[in-house]
Amino acid sequence: MPRLLLLHTGGTLGMAGGRPSALRPAAFFKTLKSRCPELFQLADIELELFCNLDSSEMQPELWSRLATHLHRRLPDFDGAVVTHGTDTLAYTASALSFLLPGLDKPVVMTGSQRPLGEVRSDARLNLIDAVLSALQGPPEVSICFDSHLYRGNRARKVKVAEYDAFDSPNCPLLGTLGVEATFAPGLRQKGPRRLRERLESRVFLLKVFPGLDPALPLALLPQVRGLVLEAYGAGNYPLDPKLGHSLLPLFREARARDVPVVVVSQAHHNGVDLSLYESGAAALAEGALSGGDMTPSAALVKLMQGLAYHQDREARARFIQTPIVGEMTDRPSNVHGTPAKKSRRAR
Repeated sequence: MPRLLLLHTGGTLGMAGGRPSALRPAAFFKTLKSRCPELFQLADIELELFCNLDSSEMQPELWSRLATHLHRRLPDFDGAVVTHGTDTLAYTASALSFLLPGLDKPVVMTGSQRPLGEVRSDARLNLIDAVLSALQGPPEVSICFDSHLYRGNRARKVKVAEYDAFDSPNCPLLGTLGVEATFAPGLRQKGPRRLRERLESRVFLLKVFPGLDPALPLALLPQVRGLVLEAYGAGNYPLDPKLGHSLLPLFREARARDVPVVVVSQAHHNGVDLSLYESGAAALAEGALSGGDMTPSAALVKLMQGLAYHQDREARARFIQTPIVGEMTDRPSNVHGTPAKKSRRAR
């Protein structure tokens, strides 16, 4: 019988309570054995309580500890399932993908929209599908939810009150678990399984919006080591200085302080092309880095790791703009510091 490690970190799946009372962390393993005994017919499952937190409490320090624990324990098992709250699930899945490159076994994350103890909970099916995916699916970090398997660093939480809470707009599914379960081959791993547990957490995620006062992010720059900018469309932002909201000084000051700025898109589909419009070309000229079609959560974690392991500006830029664990479709055509040859004003 295959051996599987199931790590519980908390989240709705293992909580108790419910309307009209607030949900709260509860004794998960007792409920699991009574509500989902079928799991133990699929594999010899070893249960471990890593933590028992609402996922809003998840932090980079816990990601590093979780990755270190998985790295140490995985050789004894055929795969692992990590239960987790849905709110920061995409962040943790992105983090684990970068912290555990070269995986030779599946690490499948799952959660639920309702606690396992409730009658209409989605937790039971999500757990069964996650265990099956950890035994038969591709050897990478993935998210199993609502009978779909997503690449962990490509997934987004897109719904709060529906069971199909996740989507992967720019990456095909890794698996579909219907009457039959079918899986894609997944990543072609580069090199042996490693642990890269260091992260620089002094980064900031800034969303561009109409009316953003440039003085606010400028005042923030001395406090951060890196910045992810969620721009409009293909990487656009206010540029005209006459209107008083140009963000170009932010790029200039960031370059002077050696604070890398990674630009991603607020749009869920497709990605950033900083060569397309005038504002993107101006950002490129000031050293901005294109995040391609990375999700904001993946870009944030990748920047944390890039800052922790690469002190040289050019090495850091290459790391950010090169696909490492399937987090982006392709290397951006516009590289660090190279202005675009053709650009036009944003629509």
